[in-house]
Amino acid sequence: MYINKKACLALGAIVCATTVSAQKKMFTMAEATNGMSTTLAPASLKQAAWEPGTNKLYYVVKTGNGDAWVSVSFPAATVDTVLRLKELAKGEKLKLMPALTWVDKGLLYFKDGNDLKEGVRTGNGVQWSTWATLPENAENLEVHKTRNIYYTSGNNLCMITKDKKKLQVTNDANEHIVNGQSVHRNEFGITGGIFPSPDGNYLAYYRMDESMVNDYPVVDWSATPAKVKNIKYPMSGGTSHQVTVRVFNPTTRKTVTINTEGPQDQYLTSVTWSPDEKTIFIGVLNREQNHLVLNQYDAQTGAKLRTLFEEKDDKYVEPQHGLTFIPESNDEFIWWSQRDGFMHLYLYRTNGKLVRQLTKGNWVVNEVLGFNKASNEVIVTAAKETPLEKHAYAVSLNNSSIRRLDKEAGTHTVALTDDGKYIFDVVTGAGIPKRSTIRAVAGKYENTLLEAANPLQMYNRPEVRNIELKADDGTPLYGKLILPVNFDASKKYPTIVYLYNGPHVQLIKNSFPESGNLWYEYMAQHGYVVFSMDGRGSGNRGLKFEQAIFRKLGTIEMDDQMKGVEYLMSQRFVDKERMGIHGWSYGGFMTTSFMLRNPDIFKCGVAGGPVLDWTMYEIMYTERYMDTPKENPTGYADNLLLDKIKNLKGKLLLIHGTDDPTVVWQHSVNMLKKAVDNGVQLDYFVYPGHEHNVRGKDRVHLMQKITDYFDQHLK
Repeated sequence: MYINKKACLALGAIVCATTVSAQKKMFTMAEATNGMSTTLAPASLKQAAWEPGTNKLYYVVKTGNGDAWVSVSFPAATVDTVLRLKELAKGEKLKLMPALTWVDKGLLYFKDGNDLKEGVRTGNGVQWSTWATLPENAENLEVHKTRNIYYTSGNNLCMITKDKKKLQVTNDANEHIVNGQSVHRNEFGITGGIFPSPDGNYLAYYRMDESMVNDYPVVDWSATPAKVKNIKYPMSGGTSHQVTVRVFNPTTRKTVTINTEGPQDQYLTSVTWSPDEKTIFIGVLNREQNHLVLNQYDAQTGAKLRTLFEEKDDKYVEPQHGLTFIPESNDEFIWWSQRDGFMHLYLYRTNGKLVRQLTKGNWVVNEVLGFNKASNEVIVTAAKETPLEKHAYAVSLNNSSIRRLDKEAGTHTVALTDDGKYIFDVVTGAGIPKRSTIRAVAGKYENTLLEAANPLQMYNRPEVRNIELKADDGTPLYGKLILPVNFDASKKYPTIVYLYNGPHVQLIKNSFPESGNLWYEYMAQHGYVVFSMDGRGSGNRGLKFEQAIFRKLGTIEMDDQMKGVEYLMSQRFVDKERMGIHGWSYGGFMTTSFMLRNPDIFKCGVAGGPVLDWTMYEIMYTERYMDTPKENPTGYADNLLLDKIKNLKGKLLLIHGTDDPTVVWQHSVNMLKKAVDNGVQLDYFVYPGHEHNVRGKDRVHLMQKITDYFDQHLK
């Protein structure tokens, strides 16, 4: 009998392809929810960090005898095993290497319960001893290179000196006077309230009096009877807290208050010491947030010395960074500003004279990493190539020339050696799960330490299409379209729009996974089209792009998102009658806005932690983008969603954490009352004990609930 070998080979190929396809896995909900940070995370160098003052990179590796901490010296790439977990644990029950934090060259620490363990690097490893024992309620820990230790206990600030003397820096009995903690609700780039001077001789700190702010109840439902904890929550248009900056002298035990003058509810930002410890710089921002003054103050007396410069804007000025002084200079520093429409760097002298603008163009700087002293360059990351990526650059302090340091398209996370000679570059992007490389800032040296395998290669993954649309004014809008697995263009599929579209957040990037979120891929595996897009108002695109929403939140963003909706509806495979929408926080506000202000588009929506009444949101954020309710009554009325519940046509599920201190629970409770008053059926679910989002294992429950809701109403 004649056998057609070509046909046989073709048949074999089909059978093989079918078998491979059949072997492809489906994501579990747990994998789709938390997999990228747990079981499906690309391989990486754990705890990778440069030792200060050296060209040695340290990281944790797994061995047959447990975790080990190794160092690699560059450029020789000499590897040394410095510490093994069993040596560190010494009979204790440590299963993983604890977080090891460098303080200075040869000095590091880790926390073991309440004990702070000091490690001194020696030729043979690390010698460990108990550095200090902290109280049970110690928070906001900072360890200085001088061996001073700072922390808060309750609402007060404490320190332990390098000679192990404990000092009570503040002793406020009033619990509503808070010291050494973040203020202004973490806006303006503020992440903490402790500012040691460069040589550790003084300590500046925030002191916040919030006694005049209204109490807001957060209920602990795990206790019986339930317990009320009152927090201070300043709502838009209401009374704000009052902040000062103080300086403590550990030698004299005396404290000085910096005389920042002006209204008591102004904002104090960008707190920075001069390298010689004689003065402090503070950016003073008015409550209206449209006028910033950068002042210099005498750290010994608190007196104002001079105003360096001012920044004004018709909409708002938003300082997000302190001053970065040029190495070995007490006179020159780098200032971040959006004054030309994009976040760029400016070289100034302390007399207020502008030397030059260092970076310029229709792109934003993301980070200042440090300096290369030899070439007199500042090393930064920026979105210069495209808003969808982040790359490393060296910028000349002499003439502002700029050169790129990395090669691959994607999102680069970069750490710089103290001398600026090498970067540790971790890139992720399309086709690159994670690549870890050492690169010389000057020259061609590079050494790839780890090329992570694709942890998703055995899964049945969807096609992802990068989409570019245009806003009404021609502005490019970037999105991603995730198609169902085994996509058939002749079929019609239910479709989900996921969105955020609020300030400082960017969803669409060139990263891994290409979809941006494994839950999108899970939904695609189950027959959904998923679409996401960043409209005007979102981050990393410059001031004009962000400020487009000023005084009218939920309007311009809606217009832009409608461009995405129109695009979806133009696709023959999208079922216009089975479209859903989902978002959280600002995205929850946007989801609810669509369901109530454009009720004919989506059959159902899921809104998590949504702002439904901007008069009930915090002062700093809301007044920046909306002004006060008194100043902008029309804007507040337009985006008030409570009185629009009667417009609901589709199905809407609201979800909220009972302990939410950011978007307080009352937002969605008030919406429920409005639904009842208007005879509108509204679906609702709460997560007891969770704050503004649902984290950990409970997040799997959350995503299953959202998925079930879409399955119920779109399939």
